[in-house]
Amino acid sequence: MANMNPSIPGMDEDAQGGYRWESAYDKTWEAIRENEEGLLQPFIDQVLTKAKRSRIAQAKNLRLGLMRHIYVVLDKSERMLDQDLRPTRITLALKVLDLYLRDFFSKNPISQLGIVITRNRRAEKIIDLTGNLKILLESLDKIKEIECTGEPSLQNSLELCLDKLRSLPSHASKEVLIVFGSLTSCDPSDIDETVDSLTRNNVRVSIIGLAAEVKVCQKIAQSTKGVYNVVLDETHFRDLVFNHLNPPPATSSSDSSLIRMGFPPYSNDGEAKPSMCVCHINRNVNFSTSGYICPQCGSKYCELPVECQICGLTLVSSTHLSRSYHHLFPVELFEEIAEFTEPKKCCSACQELMKSGARCKTCRKDFCIDCDLFIHEELHLCPGCASNPS
Repeated sequence: MANMNPSIPGMDEDAQGGYRWESAYDKTWEAIRENEEGLLQPFIDQVLTKAKRSRIAQAKNLRLGLMRHIYVVLDKSERMLDQDLRPTRITLALKVLDLYLRDFFSKNPISQLGIVITRNRRAEKIIDLTGNLKILLESLDKIKEIECTGEPSLQNSLELCLDKLRSLPSHASKEVLIVFGSLTSCDPSDIDETVDSLTRNNVRVSIIGLAAEVKVCQKIAQSTKGVYNVVLDETHFRDLVFNHLNPPPATSSSDSSLIRMGFPPYSNDGEAKPSMCVCHINRNVNFSTSGYICPQCGSKYCELPVECQICGLTLVSSTHLSRSYHHLFPVELFEEIAEFTEPKKCCSACQELMKSGARCKTCRKDFCIDCDLFIHEELHLCPGCASNPS
């Protein structure tokens, strides 16, 4: 009699005639490859280009919250040890957050960020709001040593962040970004009251789910005018986190007010008496003669930007303000050209041959897709317009 057992991919027959799973879970859509004629690659490039250009496009005359104060809440429950995101959810989350922090202050130089974790039905503050990238990266290394146990608590995490963000001025952008890997949340009381408090204090809560869509997460994001997404794979997770790099639109209730800032001079080695900086006063750091001196109280700091712990003055440099300038006046999107009429058309930036690309509406220079994305995402300046003598 012929064997009637079907052949199932990923299963091998054992010695007793049964079947068992041998291969790990694979994503079949990742197995698609470009065919000999290259028919798939133009379609993939078109989809990726439209997705990136949609993130670049911004409405003109849009008020943005450039002074961002954002708390990143990381789920450290036992669900973060699952391996549906390789190698594990928590390992991937820490790696993506490390890349996010390195790019955050390059695009938001006058902003501050803090980190909170939730586990065992509690919320723990790892580091308060700060603009020091080195301290934030050190805190991520400490989180790696913390064990993932218990259940998370959305309400305790939001209450902890709200206590810190409530006292900030109304012109500041108050945000909370939650990386949530569980399907449950252990809350001590009614979470709707916490959501109402977040709405009254203009705190925007965005959530990135690693498991499946949760109704309470969707409600929190909608009520606070945030964004709620669920990841599909590792690459999609990174894209969702990096979508929060650019400053969000300011709410209608946020005030516009003048902000007192100080531009401290830098003291080189040998120009002043040795002293200890305020930012490392609680650490065993040697005295030094270099640093930034607050023009109001004379306190010394190692890096900028920072809020003076003595007089409360915001200390920045002129380059920090200039790097925030491009968010208010972004480079206009170029005109897409499906196919150039010239047989050998070169990009005005990289001089590579191209069949399709984009054209600046002002200087009428043509650029390839890669240079187009680089100009709008990183350079924030059209090379053709900048090199025009007129």
